[in-house]
Amino acid sequence: MIAVADPVQTGRTIVAVIGNPNTGKSSLFSALTGIRQHVGNYPGITVERKEGRCRMGERDVTLVDLPGTYSLAALSADEQIVLDVLSGRQGSMPAPAAVVCVVDASNLRRNLFLLSQVVEIGLPVVIALNMVDEAQQRGIKIDVAALSSKLGVPVVPTVAVKGKGLDELRRAVAGVLEAPTKPRSVAWPAPVVEARAVVDEAARKQGRTLNDADLSRLVFDVEPGIAAFPGLVEARDRAHQGLRSAGHDPLSVEALVRYGHLDELLAGTVVREEGPADRRPYAIDRVFTHRVGGLLVFSLFMFFVFASVYWIARPAMDGIEWSFGRLAAWAGATLEGHAMLQSLIVDGAIAGVGGVMVFLPQILILFLFVAVLEDSGYMARAAFLMDKVFSWTGLNGKSFVPMLSSFACAVPAILTTRTIEDPKARLSTILVSPLMSCSARLPVYVLMIGAFIEPRFGPVWAGAALFAMHLLGLVVAIPIAFVINRFLLKLKPLPFILEMPPYRLPSPRGVARRMFLSGREFVVRAGTVIFAISIIVWALSYFPHRAEVGDAAAKSLPASVSEGERGRAVRSAYLEQSVLGRFGKVVQPVFAPAGFDWKTTVAVLAAFPAREVVVSTLGILYSADETQEGALRAEMTRATWPDGTRVYTPAMAMAVMVFFAFCLQCGSTMSVMAREASWKWAGFAFVYMTSLAWVAAVITFQAGRALAV
Repeated sequence: MIAVADPVQTGRTIVAVIGNPNTGKSSLFSALTGIRQHVGNYPGITVERKEGRCRMGERDVTLVDLPGTYSLAALSADEQIVLDVLSGRQGSMPAPAAVVCVVDASNLRRNLFLLSQVVEIGLPVVIALNMVDEAQQRGIKIDVAALSSKLGVPVVPTVAVKGKGLDELRRAVAGVLEAPTKPRSVAWPAPVVEARAVVDEAARKQGRTLNDADLSRLVFDVEPGIAAFPGLVEARDRAHQGLRSAGHDPLSVEALVRYGHLDELLAGTVVREEGPADRRPYAIDRVFTHRVGGLLVFSLFMFFVFASVYWIARPAMDGIEWSFGRLAAWAGATLEGHAMLQSLIVDGAIAGVGGVMVFLPQILILFLFVAVLEDSGYMARAAFLMDKVFSWTGLNGKSFVPMLSSFACAVPAILTTRTIEDPKARLSTILVSPLMSCSARLPVYVLMIGAFIEPRFGPVWAGAALFAMHLLGLVVAIPIAFVINRFLLKLKPLPFILEMPPYRLPSPRGVARRMFLSGREFVVRAGTVIFAISIIVWALSYFPHRAEVGDAAAKSLPASVSEGERGRAVRSAYLEQSVLGRFGKVVQPVFAPAGFDWKTTVAVLAAFPAREVVVSTLGILYSADETQEGALRAEMTRATWPDGTRVYTPAMAMAVMVFFAFCLQCGSTMSVMAREASWKWAGFAFVYMTSLAWVAAVITFQAGRALAV
């Protein structure tokens, strides 16, 4: 048995939230914790870990949202984490004091299979009978009191997306924390009991005590996840031999016995009548999952999403840009006479952070659409649809889920590949997921499109360009996955099994919460990483600040030029002689075939830690006046080569966007790839993506110049 975590010793009471996928587990977790939650990784392993604070009775509780799983049989790293956390074997994290098992009221039998495994760990359990409203619509009536009595655990009906049943759930959890109940466990037949005893005896001889859940995993799993010390393997083989002699298949006996146990418990507690939802199949799926029509609908959805991201956010962007302009003007006037400090605050801090914060509206709108599509059930249809597209590459629809998540951020997307059982398929998905255009690339796209595409071609083509840049990564990832799987990993085609969730109306509260958390993460990133890099870039672009350089630049201009032009010339001269300017000129010939000037080259190199930095870096390098709206776009539009020709043309702007669409300019993604695969594969991804980005940028620029674009 696992000892219950002592709040006095650990300093906190941990309650784990567990459940099958598509049971509303994460919605329930979010409803209970609100915005008092954060995301990190488990110690020593990069599986996403969500924690949040919640009041349960008279005590504060830390809720831990475990990865969704159908079973404790650990076929993937996510499932292994679930077992390790519940058993108290996950690093410095203590064992939970209780477990909230979230089950779909419409699929009790299948969901309670996981519960029958969890109760063997010995922790107090509360069942959140979620989505009871949908079950009622489908004609399913559940005698909650009888079910609770038969299972031996509290059962609380909930509708997480509407906030129903949460107070009752809190009271139930507080009750089992004060007075733990004894759940009813499976009664194993004699041959299984004997098999478990064989393994248990071998473990005891080694001084190792196993709980009932560990015994089940060792006896029933094909490849047990817990450490099988020498001696236990032989004992397991003997146990399997005994099961076969008694007429039981070791690989199927667990499912047969557990489901038989559940059928007995559910008898008389669940009555199913034909409901309206059962009589009406989803006729719209004939279109959404059609081989041709479905792809067309998906493309139209994505076009609408990214076009809306560009159009709808414009007023809010203008407002943020105006606010930072006023802030820069106030700071510049306040610090008049302190040249270096004035430049640090205005050109470094405000220009750097403000140049990125202006894109917060697009980020929020993007996450709004992603949350709506996911919560509505459409994303599962998209994964099913893309399975037909991916099948020839060796991947299946399961790989599309991480790839689709990469449109928000590649880091959590790579972590979700842990649900892919085949190691080669998982590695292949990791290698191509960063090709999706994440939200960090969005500021680059919007800057270039707003400055050089929209003024020449109009807003419709601007929206189409934004959609095309997001579609580009997906289009290119498919043939690259084929090459990697066919010639490098030699991956065989994999079957794809997907549970199609019902269509649901997204919860406004849940969508708003996800937008807030995503926006908060972006703001924190802008206030920390991007701020720090902006200061470093400012310092490298400011020093050495020799007065004679500026004097010479000012004297070289005729007296008729305006003060504004004279000031820009002086700043340009200082920048050209700075550490960053000299370095950029050394590297610029490599990017010259793509049309990049030395300032754009420096911005590309400075953006490696985080892609968003490219905009703030360009703001610093082009000495954009933050007191003026659209200052950076104006400065970039005015930039010229020594021969007087424009640096930035639509062709060059497209080349910059294409480069950022393919390059792996993200230190966090590189780090996660290294931990999930190895530094060898992370290095391979960096080399192939950077090479692809350079080649694609050169082709784009040269083709655009040939067409006089």
